[in-house]
Amino acid sequence: MRKRSNKLFSGIFYTAALAFALLLTTQLSQAAIGIGVSINIAPPELPVYEQPPVPGPGYIWTPGYWAWGDDDYYWVPGTWVEAPQPGYLWTPGYWGWNDGLYVWNGGYWGPHIGFYGGVNYGFGYVGHGYEGGYWENGGFRYNSAYNNLHGNVQITNVYNHTVIVDNNHVSFNGGHGGIQARPSQNELAAQHEQHVAPVAAQLQHEQGARSNPALRAAANHGRPPIAATAHAGVFTGQGVVPAHNTPAAAAVHASTAPPTHAAGVAPHSATPALNVQHSAAPGGGAGASAPTGGVPGGGAPPGHPTGGAPPHPASPPHATPHPPQHEPAEHEHEHER
Repeated sequence: MRKRSNKLFSGIFYTAALAFALLLTTQLSQAAIGIGVSINIAPPELPVYEQPPVPGPGYIWTPGYWAWGDDDYYWVPGTWVEAPQPGYLWTPGYWGWNDGLYVWNGGYWGPHIGFYGGVNYGFGYVGHGYEGGYWENGGFRYNSAYNNLHGNVQITNVYNHTVIVDNNHVSFNGGHGGIQARPSQNELAAQHEQHVAPVAAQLQHEQGARSNPALRAAANHGRPPIAATAHAGVFTGQGVVPAHNTPAAAAVHASTAPPTHAAGVAPHSATPALNVQHSAAPGGGAGASAPTGGVPGGGAPPGHPTGGAPPHPASPPHATPHPPQHEPAEHEHEHER
C-alpha cells in the first residue's frame, strides 16, 4: 500500500512538473514569434542609440523593437546573438497595419532575409535586405560601416561599404504615418523557406525586457534607458547602452563625447481603450495578415544569396573603428540607430 502511494505521488509530481514546463515554453514562444498580437495603438518611434561592440566572430546583430505586453509597449533592446548555424541570417519582426489594427509579425532565422516591413532598424537593416555582412566559406564577413568592431582583434574578415537610405525612425508598416513598403519577390520567397525560431537566448532576452518596468513606453516615453546590450539577457554592466536624450545617456556623453544629434522620438501617450486580438503566425514567418503598402522592398544582392554583400569585393584586412556619433546626413550611420 505504501509503495502504491509513493508511485501515485511520484506520478502526480511528474505530471505537474511537465505541465509547468510546457506552460513556460508556450509563454516564451508566444512572446517572440509564435503569436501575432493585434492592437489599435501605434508603436512609438524607434529610439536613437549606439551599438555596443560585437562580442566575437559569428555573432549577428538583432535590432531592438517595441513589443506589447501587460497593456503597454515595452522596448526589447538590440543585442548580439550567435547565429543558430552558419549561413543563417536574422529577419527582424515588425508591426504592420491591417484593417484598423497593428499586427505583430514575428522575426526568424533563415538562409535569406525576408520582409520586415521596410522598417529602418539601423545597423545594416536599412528597410530591405541586410547590409551588415554576409556568410562566406562558413564564416561571417562583417561590414564595418554597420557593425561596431572596435577592440575585437578576433574579427579580421571585414569590409566597408555604405548605402544611402531614408534615415527615419518609423516603427511600423502601412496605415497613417506608416512606411509604405511591400515585399519583393525575393523577400516573399524567403518567407516560405525553412526557418529557425528565435533561439533560447532571444526568448529570455525578451522576457527580461518585459519584466523591466523602466523599459515600458509609459515610463520612458519612447527613450528606453537600456536601448542595446552586448549580450542577450544582460541588462546591467559593461556593454549596456541607453537611448539618446535620456539622463543616463546625457551623463555618458557629457564626460566621454561631444554633443551628438538625436532624432526626435514621439512621447508615448496615455493608453486609450484597447482592442487586443491574438492570431497564429505559423512557421515563424509573417503574421496572420499582410500589411498594406505600395513601395517594393529589396531582396538579397545578386551573386550573394545570403544577403548583405557589397558590390565590390575589395576590403581592408582589419576593421577601422569609427567614432560613435550620429550624423544627421542621408547616410545611415555606422554604429548608431
